[in-house]
Amino acid sequence: RACRDNVGLIWLTGMNEPDHNTLWRFFRENKGPLRRVFKQVVRVAAKAELIGVVLHAVDGTPMTGASSRRTAWHKADLEKTLKRLDESIEQMMRGVEAAERSESGEYRLPEELAEKEHLREKIKQALSELEEAGEKDLHPHERDTRMMNCNGRGSRKEFGYNAQAVVDAGGLVVAHEVVNEADDHGLLVPMIERVEENIGRAAEETVADTGYKSAKELFLAEKHEYNVIVALGRQGEDVKGVGDYHPSKFQYDAENDQCICPRGEILRFERETTSGKNKYPVRVFRCRSYKQCPVRWECSKAQNGRKIELSIYHEPLVRQREKQRDKEKQEALRRRQVIVEPTFAHIKHAMGFRRFTYRGLESVRTQWSLLCTTVNLSKLYQHWLSGKFSLAGARLNETSPAVPKCRGNLAHAGRKSPVPYHIRSILTRIRQNFDKHTSLWFRNHDLQLVPFKTPKYAS
Repeated sequence: RACRDNVGLIWLTGMNEPDHNTLWRFFRENKGPLRRVFKQVVRVAAKAELIGVVLHAVDGTPMTGASSRRTAWHKADLEKTLKRLDESIEQMMRGVEAAERSESGEYRLPEELAEKEHLREKIKQALSELEEAGEKDLHPHERDTRMMNCNGRGSRKEFGYNAQAVVDAGGLVVAHEVVNEADDHGLLVPMIERVEENIGRAAEETVADTGYKSAKELFLAEKHEYNVIVALGRQGEDVKGVGDYHPSKFQYDAENDQCICPRGEILRFERETTSGKNKYPVRVFRCRSYKQCPVRWECSKAQNGRKIELSIYHEPLVRQREKQRDKEKQEALRRRQVIVEPTFAHIKHAMGFRRFTYRGLESVRTQWSLLCTTVNLSKLYQHWLSGKFSLAGARLNETSPAVPKCRGNLAHAGRKSPVPYHIRSILTRIRQNFDKHTSLWFRNHDLQLVPFKTPKYAS
């Protein structure tokens, strides 16, 4: 559309706008190179010292997928339809049997019965595939997508993806990812690892909301020496109205492998088990002196006494709770929403992108990568206008990976690239007339032109 409406692009392309099929083929054939462009932009910004490494914020936002829920398989609806079909077929079969007894000769089954039999087989097949996938909802044309709240709480669930981003304090996207899980559990450390892969190191502090709260993730972050601040939500001892015997007020004695209640009573180790939907291993400690305890029923309603379940990752959780008592850490956690949330707001509201237009996880990841690249380029453009950023000074060094080459008619204009002749001639014309037009613009605006070297348009 811009190649039809924007005068600069009309002149640049010589009134040869790309067809939608050309754009689709280019996207299909260059998913990998398009994702690598994001890394190149991040490394250019890092070399220009525009990416901060003091504080990063990670968050995710659900985005609606290309497939509609109306054409999907829903287990509850399929089971209801199958029940009605069985009743209808049974009724028709009774009519067929009665007709066979009353009529002589060969009797043909009605076409309506044959159609319902075929529909029943299709529904049974769909239910079988849902059972095999372990899902209650599945789209036959996009198996990667999952049902999630894409339009906020209280809205109807849609098929979509969970788009992740790590943003620095200046608003530049440092890492991104797309998953088909509705929540953010288990994504904290992988996202920091992507930051380390893109810019060579993790931030001094990475903040995240309660969606990333996981004792196991805190353990892994400590193991990789990542400094993280994760919102822990309601923590009992810091919330008004919670009783004196909240689990957070029980102390764990690692030396003697026992828990100590607020009254000083000992809870001995009883057994190991699993807890939660992820089946995390936990250790159970139980009070043996509950019969003589004066606050027995205030502490617990259990008939066999109070028990405490501690995850094997309990200690990192305790250290995180103690860490967040620091006022500076609390302030860093509050800054999370003003660092990463504006990026999602810009994509959804300013850019108007609220729904993925490609199907499949690989295509969706490429599209999200393009969006994050666009956000970064707009930031770099503002830095360039203010004079903080120079393309000449931000070239990648020899150890940096080569700029990815793309296939197709939209490839870069290198000597050996299959670029059409009219595009090459336009680029040549730009190089020849760059100084001339720049000088004319400065002269018309009564500005003095500072001599500089004409840039080479290699791509």
